[in-house]
Amino acid sequence: MAARSPKKRRSPTARQRLCVMHPHAAGIDVHAEVHWVAVPPGDAPPPSPDHPSNLPAHVRSFGSCTADLIALADWLAVCGIRTVVMESTGIYWIPLFELLESRGLEVLLVEPRQARHAPGRPKSDVLDCQWLQRLHSYGLLSGSFRPAEQIVVLRSYLRQRQMLIRYAAQHVQHMQKALEQMNVKLAEVVSDISGLTGLAIIRAILAGERNPLELAKLRNVNCKRAEAEIARALYGHWRAEHLFALKQAVTLYDGYREQLRLCDEQLQAYLATFADQSQGRPRPRRHGRGRRERRRNDPAFDVAGALYRMSGVDLTVLEGIDPNTALVLLSEIGPDVSRFPTVKHFCSWLGLSPQHQLSAGKIRSRRVRRGANRAGRALRLVAQACHHARNVLGAFYRRIQARAGAPKAIVATAHKLAERVYRLLKYGADYVCQELEVYEAAYRQRVVKGLARKAAEMGYRLEPAIPAGT
Repeated sequence: MAARSPKKRRSPTARQRLCVMHPHAAGIDVHAEVHWVAVPPGDAPPPSPDHPSNLPAHVRSFGSCTADLIALADWLAVCGIRTVVMESTGIYWIPLFELLESRGLEVLLVEPRQARHAPGRPKSDVLDCQWLQRLHSYGLLSGSFRPAEQIVVLRSYLRQRQMLIRYAAQHVQHMQKALEQMNVKLAEVVSDISGLTGLAIIRAILAGERNPLELAKLRNVNCKRAEAEIARALYGHWRAEHLFALKQAVTLYDGYREQLRLCDEQLQAYLATFADQSQGRPRPRRHGRGRRERRRNDPAFDVAGALYRMSGVDLTVLEGIDPNTALVLLSEIGPDVSRFPTVKHFCSWLGLSPQHQLSAGKIRSRRVRRGANRAGRALRLVAQACHHARNVLGAFYRRIQARAGAPKAIVATAHKLAERVYRLLKYGADYVCQELEVYEAAYRQRVVKGLARKAAEMGYRLEPAIPAGT
């Protein structure tokens, strides 16, 4: 037997070296008070006489005020910079990003862990901006997803709206605390103290009414509790300090609800500025679902209709997605998903794809990436509500839950729903909901086919049971 020839090793000179893909690239280290900027040494103009002697000529520092940002953009124009990279540091990058983008520069926003994981990263701010510029010039950094400018404005309005809802909910808790301190058990007989019955009784208390029998008469006709039960829970100790706290909580709650109404008006007006992508076609019908009852925090206008005109597709035809969820998805993603080459890239950005950690050929962990992706969170909430749903997603959720548990079932169901969202936004075809019976029959056929294959491998043959009575 001939001896195996030794494998030739490639010499260091034969290895492929990194080539500069962006020769006119700049790197910016963003901070709250100062921004450090580095450009290629050949692009930097001669430094001024007051330039620090310990600072390279191609590195400058600028303040964070508007005049300083304008001076930074002017210096990049003098240097002939065409593309800029910066890290996402808090919210300090937003004014600089918007200014540079308005100047016509290609701006990339990267996650800090991209540059952190590259070996050899320096530790000082002066060297950090040069490190970012060097990595970007070689094309080793990829920019984070940022939707179009019109979608960014829509996203800001919606995030403001969600903040107002959270603040209003906090003052509902303050109202309940003041009532409990007075031993008024309104929360025990009313499901929501900020509903029609609860607020009517609270406002009457603040107006000076103390008779529980008179307060109980303010119950709404749809309230499940009788007047006698409500009246029994309204006997309390009317202390002045707790009444004062209750009054302030109601005033703040009303203030946030008024601001929420104004925010809805602004949101409706801005949605009307989008070009009509529906081409005059009517909205598709939602198969197998009746009319959804409007909830308190829902916008006061036709959200589904406005989103259909904006995007040309109706996301509410998907199982579990209501107009509010569709509004969150389109405000975070936008109707254009061309920035994501495949559906796998889309699901990974949402944080719904497991990150396999391999060691010695074995998968040690399959956890999904942690993050505060609002679109991914909305899809998880939809998936969590599929436990009792009588549709395909509900059957898929229950099957995964029985095998792997609820947390993994939520992620898997949200991943499947994200795939449908991506295809609906990309291809724009009418979505056809699969019937539950068809899905169950197809799954049963796959299981039987797998069992028959395993039986054949072991030398057996799988035969269907003879029905009784034949």
